[in-house]
Amino acid sequence: MEFLVNGQKLDITLQDEKTIGDVLKQFEISCEQNKLATIGISLNDKIVTAEEFDEISKYPIEENTKLDVSVISELAVAESFKQSAAEMKELVELLKNIPVEMQSGKDAAAKKTIIKLSDVMNAFCSTVTWSSLFPEAFGNIKIEDKTLSDFLAEMSPILKDFSEALENSDSVLLGDLSEYEICPRLESLSNALGSL
Repeated sequence: MEFLVNGQKLDITLQDEKTIGDVLKQFEISCEQNKLATIGISLNDKIVTAEEFDEISKYPIEENTKLDVSVISELAVAESFKQSAAEMKELVELLKNIPVEMQSGKDAAAKKTIIKLSDVMNAFCSTVTWSSLFPEAFGNIKIEDKTLSDFLAEMSPILKDFSEALENSDSVLLGDLSEYEICPRLESLSNALGSL
């Protein structure tokens, strides 16, 4: 059997494991001890979906079985949150310039900032998803006395309004949303994440 973690081959010695499920169960114990979480599995170069997992777990281990498991660490999630915090701090300064840039014909600079906002928020949302795999470490994140999910639920319509203002080239609304809605929230989020 060939066993890989994040694409790197591991030398493993099977004990009493007879099925794919037996191997994965032992691997999961090791993951918990090392603050890792499984985020993907492929068997013989085919991705295993959640629906297929129970059935594939019953497959016997054969000599040519290739099992590749993708994992993420609690430390990687924490570092990703810190990276997001730093990027959000930088974004706050850039977002404050959007109204002036749009009114003075520097649309390209404003659009670059808006693209960065989108990229930073997408990366942050991915990290939030991974963080749910480590509830003890990240389950109690608070931003101004709000849970992370409540904070994001509040911010989502603001970002939607921002997107619509951008589509309508409404520089006044873009400026107001940047200055009074998005920047303060990004600052609060950045401070909360930076202290993890």
